[in-house]
Amino acid sequence: QVQLVESGGGVVQAGGSLRLSCAASGSGISGFSILAMGWYRQAPGKQRELVADISSSDHANYGLFVKGRFAISRDKTENAVFLQMDSLEPEDTAVYYCNAVARRRSSYYAFPDEDYWGQGTHVIVSS
Repeated sequence: QVQLVESGGGVVQAGGSLRLSCAASGSGISGFSILAMGWYRQAPGKQRELVADISSSDHANYGLFVKGRFAISRDKTENAVFLQMDSLEPEDTAVYYCNAVARRRSSYYAFPDEDYWGQGTHVIVSS
């Protein structure tokens, strides 16, 4: 199993910055290849949406609302992903979830990709 632990959420004034961190761990993690990692968010009454993700080759995708304000990065040796959020707006208030796409290592069988989620961290941006 892969466990994701997030940190870095909190309350910040509009225009401020936060840095979210997420690390993948678990007793069986050595048996997995971590493929993409990313961040999603869900505001009250809204659907979960992609904030940013980054592939194993460091290709990053961002939600259209990011508009150059956020930057995703990853430390593959530590199975960690980070989200630097600048110029935060009240509309960025949401629960932010870490996501990892992982595949069980095997020389004999092509396991399907598996999605894992963190417990979520709250980001509150006050006006």
